[in-house]
Amino acid sequence: MFSGIIESLGKVVEIKESGSNFDFYIQCNFIDEVYIDQSIAHDGVCLTVVDINLTAKTYKVTAIKETLNLTSLKSWNINKLVNLERCLKVDARLDGHFVQGHVDMVTLCKDVETLDGSWYFTFDLPVEHKALVVNKGSIAVNGTSLTVILDDENHAFKVAIIPYTFEHTNFHSIKTGDLVNIEFDVLGKYVQRIMGKQ
Repeated sequence: MFSGIIESLGKVVEIKESGSNFDFYIQCNFIDEVYIDQSIAHDGVCLTVVDINLTAKTYKVTAIKETLNLTSLKSWNINKLVNLERCLKVDARLDGHFVQGHVDMVTLCKDVETLDGSWYFTFDLPVEHKALVVNKGSIAVNGTSLTVILDDENHAFKVAIIPYTFEHTNFHSIKTGDLVNIEFDVLGKYVQRIMGKQ
């Protein structure tokens, strides 16, 4: 379980194919605290640490075919900056919202609007997922906990990004046409499931 508050930016330094899987080697600034079998969210995708190289300051995670098919990881390349978050501590304050690290969909960035000191990012919202998004509700974009600005007319939603988030996450590298990982608020998903059964 995560909060959507990004701890650090990691960098993909190597990618290896292993059968239908991809091994990603990630460089990060908290490598001394990483351990085998640890869960870390990578752009909102929960992956398990399977190897550590302290000399290279990297760790390895493996994405299976199912994960590659359902997330943006299939489009990753060398030097890509990745939002990283370690799992929640039980005694810590929850500054974002509950994020599971289970991506619901991949969508396109439709527009990046630069304002005077902040930014609006607009993303496609397929009609089948519209019920899971509410104005001023929570959503995770590339693992970042954000507040929704709903655009009903264009089947899209926007998020407003402040300078701190822009600088300390990979939002500063997201361009129109880029793929991002989306995780909807888990409370909304449970409500939809319950209402569907009724």
